[in-house]
Amino acid sequence: MRIVLLGAPGSGKGTQAQRLAERAGIPQISTGDLLRAAVARGTGLGLAAKAAMEGGRLVEDSLVLGMIRERLGESDARSGFILDGFPRNLAQAHALERLLAELKQPLDAVVQLEVDPAELVRRISGRRSCADCGRVFNLLTSPPPTGAAAVCPKTGAPHRLVQRPDDNEATVAERLRVYDEKTRPLIDFYRSRGLLRVIDAQGDLDEVTRRLVRALAPSAGAARARRPRAATAAARRKVADGRTRKRSAKSARAGTRSKKTPRRQAPRAKK
Repeated sequence: MRIVLLGAPGSGKGTQAQRLAERAGIPQISTGDLLRAAVARGTGLGLAAKAAMEGGRLVEDSLVLGMIRERLGESDARSGFILDGFPRNLAQAHALERLLAELKQPLDAVVQLEVDPAELVRRISGRRSCADCGRVFNLLTSPPPTGAAAVCPKTGAPHRLVQRPDDNEATVAERLRVYDEKTRPLIDFYRSRGLLRVIDAQGDLDEVTRRLVRALAPSAGAARARRPRAATAAARRKVADGRTRKRSAKSARAGTRSKKTPRRQAPRAKK
């Protein structure tokens, strides 16, 4: 299963990607995590990305795609992957499409998580992440676990929860505006390719996960695949019916001509 999760900031992409990754046994690939890991390892791509970030510049798409290429080459991604937070615009979507075609790993589905804007603001203000392992929690919808489950797998100590600087109401409006401008066009892009599936991402966390799993079920994809074929079959029937009507009309005209009385010749004048 190779999928992309789309959705506005606060729609729950990270949380649902984590849950789906555990359920399906495939990796969640976040470009943010890839950047941090590449910088920490000091790889060539990581050093280039670090230079861009330290210079206050956006990391070029080519660098991000290079990191994704490297990540997809690892053994745990052979059976599938979940792309979380990428692509973010049409240029990235086209570049990703070319990369996956080259790797012969085309997407199976793209899921759009829909949430009301007011709910997005509420969620974003309650979001926290572990400073060590990067796991995402939400004080309102998916609070950090307690007891043994509260231990960070990277440090063995309790999760160190932090709030991102832009996870506050003062910056949410601008982030949503950028999302509508840059990322929402991806919905039509993937719909035109027959990959898009949309779910309601509001409500109980477990119920949203169930909706996501149902949307990705083989039967859902098969139903989508059948619709274009049905439409094509209908079109063929329409063309065939048109040809039949033309033949019938032609036959009717031919029959009408055959029934016409032959034109009488004028009598010859007597000598």
